[in-house]
Amino acid sequence: MLHRRLLLLSGAGALLTGCAGSDSGSPSLGSPSLGSQALAAPAAPAPAPPPGAAPVVIDQAQFDAFLAGFRADAARAGISQAMLQRALGRIRPLPRVLELDRKQPEGVLSWEQYRDRIVSPTRIQAGRRAYAASRPLLQEIEARYRVSARVVVAIWGMETNFGANTGGFNVVEALATLAWEGRRASFFRGELMAALRILDAGHVAPEHMQGSWAGAMGQPQFMPSSFERFAVDFDGDGHRDIWDSRADALASIANYLARNGWQAGQGWSLEARPPAGFDIARADTETRRPLADWSRLGWRRADGAPLPATAQEASLAVPARSGGQVFLGLPNLRVIRRYNSPINYALAIGLLADGLA
Repeated sequence: MLHRRLLLLSGAGALLTGCAGSDSGSPSLGSPSLGSQALAAPAAPAPAPPPGAAPVVIDQAQFDAFLAGFRADAARAGISQAMLQRALGRIRPLPRVLELDRKQPEGVLSWEQYRDRIVSPTRIQAGRRAYAASRPLLQEIEARYRVSARVVVAIWGMETNFGANTGGFNVVEALATLAWEGRRASFFRGELMAALRILDAGHVAPEHMQGSWAGAMGQPQFMPSSFERFAVDFDGDGHRDIWDSRADALASIANYLARNGWQAGQGWSLEARPPAGFDIARADTETRRPLADWSRLGWRRADGAPLPATAQEASLAVPARSGGQVFLGLPNLRVIRRYNSPINYALAIGLLADGLA
């Protein structure tokens, strides 16, 4: 949901951690969200640290000193004393958050494994039901933001299983832990300050500001800084509530995409068949050419049909660890990657959205 999230894992790797809060999704929002694993319900319990891993040691005195300094900075930044006491008065560092921050993925899926897990018939059917249940709302959102409602629903499903799994960590406590001792303390300190501004503005109560272990929040899994830039009050109740208001959550995803350059009615990619001699390992994924030029170079649709003879620009989109499938990515694919940058995530979102049609 967008600050840019600091992506810890690849889109496929997120499925291998088995824990809520792995990174695969939320808008390149700056930090890991629940991501793809949230599509499995119920969520599996977080794994124990690997054998031999160094235990997390909490120095409470150091944390208290950090928190005192941060509170002073937050007060100078204009956060009310009442909110500082309510949000920070009783928090403790969370060893589990530090364990997850230090944990590295144990392996990666091939593109085909990742694709088939994410874009399965079961998930497509769940997405169609979710779309049908919110059709009037989605039509209104699409009309206002001129963003594909199917892509909005696909991101919603990828991030939090259509709002069913938004994370069980207290966001302020998790961010304070990472701002104190995490590997990216400066980044998380900024996110913690943003979270306090959100609370002070009354959008959500501190005890209800729940999310992933790295602070990605609500149904879109926005980091606090992304919330400040992209969350909207679509239902008009005076609060930007991405936790309990489906209207606010889905419209916020659409607003994120619109603000990052979504082109209405332009699709996201074409699965393509390369010309003879194409070496997928050496593919140039940076150069953009009109589709007509790709056609003259010998590229075709995956079924062998000609590409559209148009001036619309596309670049090669090669999945990570692909067995051969390749796409011609349109500008909207880059917009999806602004939400979350791994190429496999973006391609899976597009395919899932197509499956909802």
